[in-house]
Amino acid sequence: MNIANKLTVFRVILVPFFVVFMLTDFTAYNRWIAFAIFVIATITDKLDGTIAHKFNMVTTFGKFMDPIADKLLVCSALVCLTASGEVPAWVTIIIIGREFAISGIRLIAADNDVAIAATWWGKSKTIAQMAMIIIILMNVPALQLFGQIVMYISVVLTLVSLVDYVVKNREVLAIEDK
Repeated sequence: MNIANKLTVFRVILVPFFVVFMLTDFTAYNRWIAFAIFVIATITDKLDGTIAHKFNMVTTFGKFMDPIADKLLVCSALVCLTASGEVPAWVTIIIIGREFAISGIRLIAADNDVAIAATWWGKSKTIAQMAMIIIILMNVPALQLFGQIVMYISVVLTLVSLVDYVVKNREVLAIEDK
């Protein structure tokens, strides 16, 4: 397993630790520990992709696991932030719903030996979602309005990336109709 894939696996391993610190009160610093874990996981997301492409370490495992690691991280954070009342349930439902829809399309594509690359919209969506979560986790009153704006941008990018994904991959969906 190469270093890029190890970083992806590390990101997956960080998710339960993030959730534990978000949902418990072991220490007075739980929120900041969860924040640090999320930031580290976000950095590994950028790092593993950069390393994989720069050093020609792109693997089937990485193509499969990197998006799953992202989904686990973002969706876990959104569920925790919804449970704490900091993110409305409708935002979490839209974002998680999009992830399920895209995962379904990817499964259909994989079953038909079709490779689907990530798009600019999808990458922008992920960046916006991670930025939103980081801003909300910081829980700084002066950033609340900015966090709300980034949250709405995240929802818009989530929906636009879903439409873009479906339109660009409608042939994959048409395969199933035959």
